[in-house]
Amino acid sequence: MKAVHNRLVQKLREAKKLRTKLFCAYVTLGFPNLSVTEKLIPALESAGVDILELGFPFSDPLADGPTIQFASAEAIKNGIQLKDAFRLIRKLRKNGLQIPVLFFSYLNPMMHYGVSRTVRQLRQSGFDGLIIPDLPPEEGAMWEPWFKNADLSLIYLVAPTTEESRIRKISKHSNGFIYYVSLRGVTGMRRSLPSDLLKKLKIVKQLAHIPVLVGFGVSNEKQARAICRVADGIIVGSAIVEKLNIRPGKVDPAVHLASRLACAIKKRS
Repeated sequence: MKAVHNRLVQKLREAKKLRTKLFCAYVTLGFPNLSVTEKLIPALESAGVDILELGFPFSDPLADGPTIQFASAEAIKNGIQLKDAFRLIRKLRKNGLQIPVLFFSYLNPMMHYGVSRTVRQLRQSGFDGLIIPDLPPEEGAMWEPWFKNADLSLIYLVAPTTEESRIRKISKHSNGFIYYVSLRGVTGMRRSLPSDLLKKLKIVKQLAHIPVLVGFGVSNEKQARAICRVADGIIVGSAIVEKLNIRPGKVDPAVHLASRLACAIKKRS
């Protein structure tokens, strides 16, 4: 049997075997600066984060709400480039970072840099997969072999409005997990989640043959525990990014939130 080198695949198998829930955290590369991102990522790993999404800043983040839009704008002002993502993860891997890292980017920056070149650099730098929110499976199919050959997982999104036949199709094309968007709209912290979320999640779980993680709006322990009654894990972005504004240059508030969320879902599992 071929050895599995993809950390995400290994993590998902481990979670299934141990029947544990997964915590995926999103951070914006270069917000508030690259030095903070470098300190934050290993601190999140120590706090109990299982998977990291490294968001590449883009000027037109159609799926992102005000918090991540602001973070992206600030990172762009800082001059962040794709090569910074490659260098950072390569450095963190050399320093012992073990968790899977997913590259979160819109299609435009990758097309500009070159998709094949991006894929090659991601693999060489120590990434394990990609999330491209504006790439549907119909368009992604032509590139899926490239990602597969580079041992990179391609994660597709499912929305509350996605039809059942399409959920089955997306499940077949995703080779890591399904990113379930919990609500209609953009990312951002919410006081409450949709009342029909768990009902819809159960349907997605029945149709999908791979794990389902829920993002968009998840921001506290109560929400995380409720979601993990059905889902295989949570994805938290805006709530973590927002904490970086509390004490400029300090990662402690974001790390403390991550630790609380990790404890909440792992005690439940």
